[in-house]
Amino acid sequence: MRARVGDRGLAVALLLVLLAAAIVPLVALPAVRCEVFGAGCRAPLPGVQARAAARDHGEALTPVQIATRGAYAALGDSYSAGVGAEEGLADQNPLSKCDRTSRAYYHTVAKTFSFAGGSSFWACSGATTADIRDGKSGEPSQLSRLSEGTSLVTISVGGNDIGFAKIMAGCVVKLPWSKGCEKQGGDIADRMAALRESLPQLISKVTARAPGARVLVMGYPRPFSEISVTGGDNLTLDDQRWLNGRARDLNELIRQAVAEADQHIVAAHGQGSVEFVDAYNAFSGHEAGSSDPYMNGLSVNLGALAAEPRSYHPTAKGQDALARLFVDQIDKGPGRPLGQPS
Repeated sequence: MRARVGDRGLAVALLLVLLAAAIVPLVALPAVRCEVFGAGCRAPLPGVQARAAARDHGEALTPVQIATRGAYAALGDSYSAGVGAEEGLADQNPLSKCDRTSRAYYHTVAKTFSFAGGSSFWACSGATTADIRDGKSGEPSQLSRLSEGTSLVTISVGGNDIGFAKIMAGCVVKLPWSKGCEKQGGDIADRMAALRESLPQLISKVTARAPGARVLVMGYPRPFSEISVTGGDNLTLDDQRWLNGRARDLNELIRQAVAEADQHIVAAHGQGSVEFVDAYNAFSGHEAGSSDPYMNGLSVNLGALAAEPRSYHPTAKGQDALARLFVDQIDKGPGRPLGQPS
């Protein structure tokens, strides 16, 4: 009798050991439970799957994978907000202080790529480098919209810092008290000198808040033809060439600031990048006053004797052209290896 009980107890004990060997991994190891039952699995963080797949195959992430593994934030001034490309009543809402429109290049970029962290549109008309840092028109700082989860930033800034709209008005609206074109050179030089300090500081703050992001900084399109006079804008060919030259100077300042910022990232072995999107010739053949303009011409508020905000801003076709530049740059990458977190 005792022998039979002993044998039975040994069998029970052995059975318990076998059950424990099967159950403990399922309870203690979530990966095993996930594999067996397909439940209890945590969703991977944005970009984790792409990074894991790349590691498994010994491959680096592509520029597009790096740009889209997190969130996309569109920052900047009126050229990014889409002023001048209004389409429909919603885009002409007088209560909209930042004048963001439905035809801004942001919308094309956001639809062309699938961003794991979603996308958001914060550009604001009239914004300067200080406004992007501190906020404008009752909105929070555009910088506050960025985080470590941001993987792509697009931005245009600098035109309002040097007062490009006022420069245009000084050339176009040639009133008795205006300075004309070339007489504004001294004031422009002073504002450009200030921008040489404020723009690098702003870019540094952007990369600090979004250290893994690709930051795409856009230059400004050349507004006028170099070979023919724009009709109806009270400009001579010399005026047009002079204004184009100031746009070229601004672009070169932005290009240099971008290159220096990216060099700092490389030297620090950082993960992100700062890339210049050259838009200077984006509207060639479609300048203001052409038969198929990508740039609005002069619209004057006669009551205020001032140019309307949409003056010399991209049309809807112009925004489409800018969108193509951004899409191409996102595909192409910075032309150097991008750092990737393990």
